[in-house]
Amino acid sequence: MGETILQLQDVSIFQKESLVLNKVDLEIKKGEFVYLIGKTGSGKSSFMKTLYGDLPLRKGAGSIVGFDLKTLREKDIPYLRRKLGIVFQDFKLLPDRNIKNNLQFVLKATGWKDQAKMDKQIENVLDKVGMKTKGFKFPHELSGGEQQRIAIARALLNDPELILADEPTGNLDPQTSVEVMKVMQDINKSGRTILMATHDYALILKYPSKTLKCDGNKVFEVVQRAV
Repeated sequence: MGETILQLQDVSIFQKESLVLNKVDLEIKKGEFVYLIGKTGSGKSSFMKTLYGDLPLRKGAGSIVGFDLKTLREKDIPYLRRKLGIVFQDFKLLPDRNIKNNLQFVLKATGWKDQAKMDKQIENVLDKVGMKTKGFKFPHELSGGEQQRIAIARALLNDPELILADEPTGNLDPQTSVEVMKVMQDINKSGRTILMATHDYALILKYPSKTLKCDGNKVFEVVQRAV
């Protein structure tokens, strides 16, 4: 396998003063597709938040896309997030502007200046998620599945090394979940690394891949049985 994108060694993850996960050791290589599963409250979201700098890493050693999580400073977080694509369950699209302007807002916020290059990149990512003709629409004019495709397109804008998807199909019906999952699979096949938190076991059975489980304050790899 290729280079290591994410490595954690003897990591403890806290939510305020509460210990959520303890003695976490894991390694994710470039190009892998990894699921993160576990019951509600098992620590999946806290785990993800630690990876993108929302929660500080207080104990253990961790590196992600070349950043040391232990020594990560507030001013480094925007640079870290440029190398990550983050997809949330609730889309987080700005309701007061159309899709193209939603995406342009992110590019400007991450330092893009050239309008022609921004237009080209927006067209490129919308094409990747099958939404090339929807740039003029507002979020409320799109279905939940379409909004999540836009959220995935937004995560691709800065050509991230790793995509962190936190329950990306959590608010979608089963058929739409499969469509969104196909988009994620295509992105992974193009060489991007994906870590996806989910409680949708049907998707894991349909698209089996390396699976990590949060349970009893631990994170461990689950060996999938053939169905």
